[in-house]
Amino acid sequence: MKNILIRSGKSPFHVATRTEVVQQDLIGTNSGNLLFSDAAHKLLLAPGTDITSNGIKTDYSAERAAQINEQYDVFVVPLANAFRPSFEASLNRLTKLIEQLTIPVVVIGVGAQVGADYDTERLQAIDPSVKRFMKAVLKRSASVGVRGELTAGYLNGLGFKDVDIIGCPSMFLYGDTFPEIRKTDAGITDASRIALNVSPDAARVGPIAAIAQRAYERFDDLAYYAQNLTDAELLLWGDTSAEKGLTPELPTAAAHGLLRDDKTRVPTDPYGWMAELREYDFAFGTRIHGNIAALLAGTPALVLCHDSRTLELCRYFGIPHEMLAGMPADVDPAELYQKADFGGLHAGHQERWDRFARFLDRNDLKNTYTHGDRGAAFEERMAGLDLPPSIRMWDGSDDGAYGYRFAWLHERAEIARKRLDAAVRRDTELKERNEELTAQVERLEKQLAALERRVAAVDKRPMARLGGVLRGRGGRG
Repeated sequence: MKNILIRSGKSPFHVATRTEVVQQDLIGTNSGNLLFSDAAHKLLLAPGTDITSNGIKTDYSAERAAQINEQYDVFVVPLANAFRPSFEASLNRLTKLIEQLTIPVVVIGVGAQVGADYDTERLQAIDPSVKRFMKAVLKRSASVGVRGELTAGYLNGLGFKDVDIIGCPSMFLYGDTFPEIRKTDAGITDASRIALNVSPDAARVGPIAAIAQRAYERFDDLAYYAQNLTDAELLLWGDTSAEKGLTPELPTAAAHGLLRDDKTRVPTDPYGWMAELREYDFAFGTRIHGNIAALLAGTPALVLCHDSRTLELCRYFGIPHEMLAGMPADVDPAELYQKADFGGLHAGHQERWDRFARFLDRNDLKNTYTHGDRGAAFEERMAGLDLPPSIRMWDGSDDGAYGYRFAWLHERAEIARKRLDAAVRRDTELKERNEELTAQVERLEKQLAALERRVAAVDKRPMARLGGVLRGRGGRG
């Protein structure tokens, strides 16, 4: 039996509650992470293998490293846009763990993140961390699998040649085949079912806020699929933005129409996510995995690219896309639908799969499509699970999560109380110490004054003696 440890938020077979997902951050801050980690799990679940999720948080203690070396045969690390400044601390923790491992370590689908101009000069600050990570991994594997040409070029420039362009494992959920896309000649009408996805940071690049607002106003049957943990927390807890009279441009507060009208969803499981998207006519927006989830469900999708992480995957896989920068705010989703061409996606899939399978072979990893049942047992097991629906906006009624909310508030109150108590104790200690220091300063000041008087007295004695001598000499004359 080959025991594989995989970096993922959770096992695909673990049905987590929405509160569990939020409390433990099982999505690793973004639902898209589960899509590619679940795909990797399915792909690697070949005969004679057992796969265990390591979680997203990295424990790089010597004890954990020794445990991994003893219990597992290989550590598989599916990653996304890990080469970016905001991920540097996490990358360094992962490197510290890998450096202690004696088993093979295989990285699948890592990418660099810069702007859509592919200018990697802005990554210079994290170059040392990336180099250390790559050296640690390549000591334990034959090559590193990257998302696209941008990342390959960046790593080549740092001196690493054992790099294979393989894209993202999520696109190989069905191995050497890809679902047919249900695109019709009827196109998109006001009555169409639309799945929208938005990256808030894309607003710096183009008019995604206005595009989302127009879609919300036009399509009655529209759902906004958010992906971040902060979105899930907002849906679970709500906020006071409406009462404050706020008018947010982006759907990041409950006062926005997409949340106020219960049109926002946050998926917590990839298979449930795809099942929901299968009911829509078209998906579009800036989220790469939000659109990949739609494509895997057979739903036409188009990506509005705003950075390298989305662009290089779209280019590699032939995913229909348009550049967000310079796009008019009144762009018509019906026009995007008509422009979406899936010919390249399907035509090149076999070749891309072959390249991906060779990468796995090169790193001594079997896959279920070449060496197993083509994922049949995995799919059967997934079909037997009662997967939860996506998280929706809490309306204040009893939705079964009251217990969690009260417990969470109680825990936070206890934490705040303990911190306050600690702060009070520290304040008291500081006051007492301040009083001691004040008294000590007063003593020192008195001692200093006494010393100054003694010095002054000593200074006067030589002058007095000198005056006496001079008077004596004067008398003898």
